[in-house]
Amino acid sequence: MDYVNLGKTGLKVSRLCLGCMTYGTPAWREWVLDEAASRPFFVRALEAGITFFDTADVYSLGVSEEITGRALRDLTKRDQVVIATKVFSTMGESLYQRGLSRKWIMQAIDNSLRRLGTDYVDLYQIHRFDPDTPIEETMEALHDVVKAGKARYIGASSMYAWQFAQMQHTAERHGWTKFVAMQNHYNLVYREEEREMIPFCRDQGVGVIPWSPLARGFLAGRRTREAPETARSRTDDYAHRMYYHPADYDVVDAVVTLAEARGVKPIQIALAWVLHKPGITAPIIGVSKMPQFDELLAALEIRLAAEEIAALEASYQPHPILGH
Repeated sequence: MDYVNLGKTGLKVSRLCLGCMTYGTPAWREWVLDEAASRPFFVRALEAGITFFDTADVYSLGVSEEITGRALRDLTKRDQVVIATKVFSTMGESLYQRGLSRKWIMQAIDNSLRRLGTDYVDLYQIHRFDPDTPIEETMEALHDVVKAGKARYIGASSMYAWQFAQMQHTAERHGWTKFVAMQNHYNLVYREEEREMIPFCRDQGVGVIPWSPLARGFLAGRRTREAPETARSRTDDYAHRMYYHPADYDVVDAVVTLAEARGVKPIQIALAWVLHKPGITAPIIGVSKMPQFDELLAALEIRLAAEEIAALEASYQPHPILGH
């Protein structure tokens, strides 16, 4: 496992981040693994040298944080891992259990720390941009979370580059803590982030930790134009709103062709492509099957030639903004 700095910070993170949305309760989503089924994936991640774990309060409505926290407490020492979680999404019926108001951020961080069983998180991220809350209110609250010792760094997730720039500028103008990471939507079938967000992050020294680097399994090459195959694809309406366009299948065909030529799996090619792109710190992988986990770990060793990257990218067609 390689380790790199998260943006221009001194924080080292593993080249892959284990996304923990898959681990929680099937009552939240059919494809989610319960705690007993989840534990082996934490064991394997740590064995492989993964030190970066990403969850969110909304994943299984808190259960993912609980499972992640217990697993890491049982299996390793707190100072040997980087734990990231998020705030923004609706966590209850109350008006005050969502968004990025000062009131909710201060409550949400305490809720997350209690579920994780830790005094602090290494990276506290806003899950989306909140148009209903003044940027100054959000950034000052996040700054206070850091100064209270409840988070070491702060990060953001999918939004327009101008919104991210505005938030960073607001923090800088007031002397508040700035975001050090951007968790955005980026993969071979969704490359719109190459236009503004990734160049901005590279220029500003912000680490990029893409979510859905395998397009929620779409790039595994098992889904045909006629019908999806997996339990998750059958129930994942969100994925159907983002992928499954004719040109997306053309990209998958290119992935499968190269994978067959190289004697590897399509998901390995898809992940290797993300790892080759400039500015990418650590793609966030979500896994529910151990053989797939080992395949993704092996993707770290794949080196793509320039002509192979060009072939993978040739069929791409522009998309509307997806994932904000």
